Amino acid sequence: MTRTPLIAGNWKMFKMGSEAVNTVRKLAELTIGTNNRDIMIAPPFLAIPLVYQELNNLNNAFKKENKTESRISIGAQNLYHENQGAYTGEVSAPMIKDAGATHVIIGHSERRQYFGETDESICKKIGAAFESDLTPVMCIGETESEKNEEKTFYVLDKQIRNGLKGFRSDELSSLVIAYEPVWAIGTGKTATSDQVEDIHKKIRSLLKEMFGVEFSESLRILYGGSVKPDNIADLMSKQNIDGALVGGASLDAETFAKIVNF
Repeated sequence: MTRTPLIAGNWKMFKMGSEAVNTVRKLAELTIGTNNRDIMIAPPFLAIPLVYQELNNLNNAFKKENKTESRISIGAQNLYHENQGAYTGEVSAPMIKDAGATHVIIGHSERRQYFGETDESICKKIGAAFESDLTPVMCIGETESEKNEEKTFYVLDKQIRNGLKGFRSDELSSLVIAYEPVWAIGTGKTATSDQVEDIHKKIRSLLKEMFGVEFSESLRILYGGSVKPDNIADLMSKQNIDGALVGGASLDAETFAKIVNF
């Protein structure tokens, strides 16, 4: 089964509104004509409406110039599982959708590490994303100590089973999973393409057991962890690596465009 690659950029807590707009404008220009893969960027919450408006303006201009519309979509970096209520400081799925996003990153290791997110809270957030027709990008990954103790797949199995508990395969049709080993995020370290391929194969096998072969073969599994222009092609040459969730290297439009256009 053919799966369309997805190259996603997580901007984390970087870029003021004007910086975000300038970056997406440059990225859109550098990826014109890229039509065999999907692109997603996840700016900070406050920049989402600005980036959305800029992309609309760019696409209108591209149409007038008979250029292909940009394939860039917008994601949020987190959400709260309730739609509304007295939850000071939180942002709901309907609010994210209304601001112009179509995707949302859920369960990033930094959210787990610094903000106490659990597999159970991640499961609730995935449900909230689907209720608002957002595509959840569910992050999973092991720490360096877990890797050294050879617990990688034990950890991933637990995160997947608990994070997707109670769902049917038809409810998860647009789900994306991003394998991000915690020891490789922002460290410069990266797993080899063969190591990633082996882990992705195991993830797909688990999903086949849980939800069936059709679901497992259609779901996109991304890799994240110090992805750069010089290693993306090798990663994407593997059968079970369907894209990348890029951190630091997505902050610069030229660098990220090289990854997108691998």
